[in-house]
Amino acid sequence: MSTRRRTLLKVIVLGDSGVGKTSLMNQYVHKRFSQQYKATIGADFVTKELQIDDRLVTLQIWDTAGQERFQSLGVSFYRGADCCVLVYDVNVMRSFDTLDTWHEEFLKQANPPDTRTFPFILLGNKIDIDGGNSRVVSEKKANDWCVSKGNIPYFETSAKEDYIGDAAFLSIAKTALATDREQDIYFQNIPEAVAESEQRGGCAS
Repeated sequence: MSTRRRTLLKVIVLGDSGVGKTSLMNQYVHKRFSQQYKATIGADFVTKELQIDDRLVTLQIWDTAGQERFQSLGVSFYRGADCCVLVYDVNVMRSFDTLDTWHEEFLKQANPPDTRTFPFILLGNKIDIDGGNSRVVSEKKANDWCVSKGNIPYFETSAKEDYIGDAAFLSIAKTALATDREQDIYFQNIPEAVAESEQRGGCAS
């Protein structure tokens, strides 16, 4: 068994139910998209390996339920996160209006050492719907929100069309690495980490 060292980054994906969090993850990791909506119950995660410069990086991407009654289940998953991805639907104003709540709740529950510098990224999803004619949140409005939160990187995405997914998640990885909160692990430790995470309550969507 190889003992080549790598960097593990824990990424939390947050946002209202139905904004496409699971679809973005499945498109990025598995290159597949389903029209059938199925709500995530509790939390689930997928992994993706990236080569960034001379580092082998494993993204452990946690997808959490957007429904309010499941939000408390995500608390234990927030801790130890290296980056938080906020997702909203450009066609649903409410999903944008609740970003402040998701942002504040994450910082409260994760309790990072420095809330001002913790890395966030914002994804505006479903830009493909109705050729863009249904969108209610402008790119400028989203960018203004990102500036107000300390210049958070912003990407517009379409899980259905696989638009900018790779670039967005590469930026996520680089943003997390920039914090220098590296966690070197060995290949054989990954199944143990996965098992431990599942024991804490992760369940499939």
